[in-house]
Amino acid sequence: MGKFRAWLVVLMVIAVAVTAVEASKSKLKACDKGWECSGSIYCCNETISEYFVVYQFENLFSKRNAPVAHAVGFWDYQSFIIAASIYEPLGFGTAGDKQTKMKEVAAFLGHVGSKTSCGYGVATGGPLAWGLCYNREMSPSQDYCDPNYLYPCTEGVQYYGRGALPVYWNYNYGLIGEALKVDLLNHPEYLEQNATLAFQAAIWRWMTPMKKKQPSAHDVFVGNWKPTKNDTLSKRLPGFGLTMNILYGDLICGQGYIDPMNNIISHYQYYLDLMGIGRQFSGDNLDCAEQVVFNPSYKPATT
Repeated sequence: MGKFRAWLVVLMVIAVAVTAVEASKSKLKACDKGWECSGSIYCCNETISEYFVVYQFENLFSKRNAPVAHAVGFWDYQSFIIAASIYEPLGFGTAGDKQTKMKEVAAFLGHVGSKTSCGYGVATGGPLAWGLCYNREMSPSQDYCDPNYLYPCTEGVQYYGRGALPVYWNYNYGLIGEALKVDLLNHPEYLEQNATLAFQAAIWRWMTPMKKKQPSAHDVFVGNWKPTKNDTLSKRLPGFGLTMNILYGDLICGQGYIDPMNNIISHYQYYLDLMGIGRQFSGDNLDCAEQVVFNPSYKPATT
């Protein structure tokens, strides 16, 4: 009987200890950083505004408000941070160590800078200083209306490129608008009227897989995704190169070392330098020149 009581005491002590450990773990599961990040373990890390501040944003996009730019006064740091705060609890710019977090911001903005640039070879400040020059496609060649029963075109509305990662086609406006709970299908112009919304749409695209069983650009960049044997054979490996595959498919990837791909890489590396990380830390698998694309298409299959 005495031995039984002794074992009972031991078991009770173990139970109390386990409960204490679990309680301790539960306290670590979520942190609160106020308006920018709360209710997530990722919020226990530095938030974006703690390591990426106004002057760095200004350095990256130093020519966006030049007189010849096409979206003067539209883009600003506050709009980016407010949009980012929606996704920081999900790991955007808050996953991994400080270098990983900073590299993800540089990678995302590298795509944005490249896709909104009006820089050219002899532009003042160099061709990479002109990101966020545009917030819309200036001379649309078509209205980008595709027959789609889920997201049918609205009469008189044009679905040309708008935003930080320009959105094209009615079905992409419909899909993103549904995700953000904003009526972009009927009002695509919202993306050229509201910089926070434009950044939010772009970060949503970065964080969201386009198809089930496929990774997001965020996942392949921060190390959340492991390639299958088929991915490896298709040369789809984690790194910046695969973010281009996910975002642009065969518009950019699998075509060798073409200028549009090299331009995106150049922006990413330029931003790494300006943020104090250095392009030597660009990471493995930087390009997608020989990658088999996830979603081959005859027209833009992504935003």
